[in-house]
Amino acid sequence: MKLLSVIVPCYNEQENVAYFYDELMKNGEFFTSNDLDVELCFIDDGSEDGTVAAVKELIAKDDRVRLISFSRNFGKEAGIYAGLEKARGDFLVIMDVDLQDPPSLLPEMFKYINEGYDSVATRRVDRKGEPMIRSYFARFFYRMMKKISKAEIVDGARDYRLMTRQMADAILAMKEYNRFTKGIYGWVGFRTKWLEYENIERRKGETKWSFWKLFKYSLDGIAAFSTVPLAIASVVGVLFCIAAFIFIIVIIARKIMFGDPTSGWPSLVCIILMVSGVQLFCIGIIGQYLAKTYMEVKRRPIYLVKEEC
Repeated sequence: MKLLSVIVPCYNEQENVAYFYDELMKNGEFFTSNDLDVELCFIDDGSEDGTVAAVKELIAKDDRVRLISFSRNFGKEAGIYAGLEKARGDFLVIMDVDLQDPPSLLPEMFKYINEGYDSVATRRVDRKGEPMIRSYFARFFYRMMKKISKAEIVDGARDYRLMTRQMADAILAMKEYNRFTKGIYGWVGFRTKWLEYENIERRKGETKWSFWKLFKYSLDGIAAFSTVPLAIASVVGVLFCIAAFIFIIVIIARKIMFGDPTSGWPSLVCIILMVSGVQLFCIGIIGQYLAKTYMEVKRRPIYLVKEEC
């Protein structure tokens, strides 16, 4: 029998653990008919509620359930990496415990795996239930990444993805500390089939992704898979040098031809502020890349395990 590893990152999700398990096991007949054994790997990302206790209750009644609990909160990206590293399956699927990733799609996903695809990924066709501003910026981010990055990053892409062991090993080979998995999927390549479905609201609880966290996450994605911002900073610097040279010529010409030096301190202050702002913006871009480099060269572990069972 082939082994399917279901990787479920969790952070303060005690209300959803049992519901997720019940919903997943509704596919039991499909697993049996396709000679699939299942292991369910819950990755506890330093939860502060009863998530660990809820998972242990499942372990007590089903030996297919496993728990990997972090020493603190390392983030979902670390949880995904740990799940791929600890899982033993021939096939691996990453799912959210809040049931926004419907387990009912698994039979269709396996159909495409059997047709020769290396992975089957999912994307939302709408953002029903999300704040309008958040949805706008999310779409803007994906459009921008499509233009500035060579990695395939699809609008509305979810972390819900079924993949072969070969693809999982390729992802694990990328041991970078600053991880942006949506970009990593595209960078490693492999033949991928996309499934579309309408957005599903969380079963219980609230999302842990605030607007600020998503904004920082988007900066991680840009810095990880594009150097275009650095090129933009360089181009802006060149343009301002050219503009300054032109203005110098204009000022000298006015003085020689009309005896009229440039006057007006308000305009001078505005120019100084604008140029200073552009300089700080460009330094900020460089700082982002420098900060990522600083974190990478430290070679810190991506996660630390407190308990595993």
